[in-house]
Amino acid sequence: MECYLDNSATTRASENVIKTVTKVMDLDYGNPSSKHMKGFESETYLKDAREAIAKILKVNEKEILFTSGGTESNNTALIGAALANQRQGRHIITTCFEHASVLEPLKYLNELKDQPNFEITYLPVDSKGHISLDDLKAAIREDTILVSIMMVNNEIGAVQDIPAIGKIIKEKNPKTLFHVDAIQAFGKYDIFPKKMNVDMVSVSGHKFHGPKGVGFLYINDKVKVKPLILGGGQQKGMRSGTDNVPGIAGMAVAAAEAYGSKQENVAHMTELKNMLIDGLSEIHIDGVMIKINSYKDEASAPHIVSATFSPVKSEVLLHALEDRGVYVSSGSACSSNKPGLSGTLQSIGLSAKEADCTLRFSFCDTSTAGEVEYTLNQLKELLPMLSKFVSR
Repeated sequence: MECYLDNSATTRASENVIKTVTKVMDLDYGNPSSKHMKGFESETYLKDAREAIAKILKVNEKEILFTSGGTESNNTALIGAALANQRQGRHIITTCFEHASVLEPLKYLNELKDQPNFEITYLPVDSKGHISLDDLKAAIREDTILVSIMMVNNEIGAVQDIPAIGKIIKEKNPKTLFHVDAIQAFGKYDIFPKKMNVDMVSVSGHKFHGPKGVGFLYINDKVKVKPLILGGGQQKGMRSGTDNVPGIAGMAVAAAEAYGSKQENVAHMTELKNMLIDGLSEIHIDGVMIKINSYKDEASAPHIVSATFSPVKSEVLLHALEDRGVYVSSGSACSSNKPGLSGTLQSIGLSAKEADCTLRFSFCDTSTAGEVEYTLNQLKELLPMLSKFVSR
């Protein structure tokens, strides 16, 4: 049996997405910047995709910028907004809990040779992965130009209270911009930026059955962002380069499908998540300590379960499960090939050894109860064997 439980890394493209991408690549392949009919047909896909995504977010289509995915969206939001608004201040707030595609751009800004440097404040999180709203309020200053906070953490599924955060930011300093990394949240939650006081939202298509290599960034039309990719002036000069029309068209189809059945999908994933948490809680093996880092409540996403299996190393358990047809993750797939322990797990109180023994299981709407049951059975068989080979 094959059990793919790594949907936070990537989902399989839906059949309608595959059909759309294939059609655009095979038949409607014109360059949208071309002046002839083939170009016009291709440009229509871009227009329709903008309208579809804008309708989901309840924003204007001109506020949607297509990108190559979540990493580019986050980089554009952070670096582009910081450089465009630096005269108002050079202080930025984020959390110690963010994805590398947020933390690395902020590190870049902090290390710029300009004087004074951009100053970054990193808010701590509690054992469930939530920031303190009081800490946030206290951190906002007159020179704070940007706050960037992830809506759903990609490793343990902690959900931040984005509406409450947005309200605090705008009450404390109306000029402070609010960016939300919604890469793990899109398709699972209603995201209405204008209602939530959010100025920028990052999304990646392959997290909700769309193609890889495509995403978008919502930018409120009143927000100044400096473009990072220069050239032919596509997308009103905000992102030059030939548009990825097949990917954009496919992402729009995936977005419509995700929100067309969001309520049922979330209920289904929540059921599977609770089933896995309950099953893990019932496993008792001498010499193995199982710690569940995700929770059965509304402040935890419906599709992510993080669990620690001390003292069995995550890489060992991951490949043992793979041999049995179960595919999971030992962290963020965007950076899991690099050595080093998860800062996310350590920020919620796990020791370095515990972080090195942690796996992430993640679901989508096509995941099944049978997959969860099979995975639990494999863990029950593998953990006693693997724990015997751990040096104490």
